[in-house]
Amino acid sequence: MHSLLRPACLVVVVLMMTGCNDPVTIPTTPTPNPTTETFTGTLTVSGGVTHPFSAATLGTVSATLTNIGPDENPTVGLMLGTWNGSACAVVIPNDAAMRATVVIGTVNQAGQLCVRIYDVGRITTPQDYEITVVHP
Repeated sequence: MHSLLRPACLVVVVLMMTGCNDPVTIPTTPTPNPTTETFTGTLTVSGGVTHPFSAATLGTVSATLTNIGPDENPTVGLMLGTWNGSACAVVIPNDAAMRATVVIGTVNQAGQLCVRIYDVGRITTPQDYEITVVHP
């Protein structure tokens, strides 16, 4: 009886080992293509301008002060925040933004966001600006 049991046990062990070599497949969630929006306007002395936008899902959001002038690279405030329909609540501010400054954050869920540019007391004439926002 032992002589018949040994080959049967060997077959069971070999079958179990081949099952262990199967690759594990982990399902992935498709990553949506990010949306790029460009906002332009004029920042006045002691003023601020808010631009709301919507994030469709979670992910990274960035706001870049792509251009500002006519002054030679003035210092202003640039921030990302949450939009409640009438105001932009500060989440990530940079009070020393200049041309090419990037503010980056993470969106935890779909929702209403905003980018705001504002005078921090350093401009003496109105400044035309361009902000590029990339978001999920």
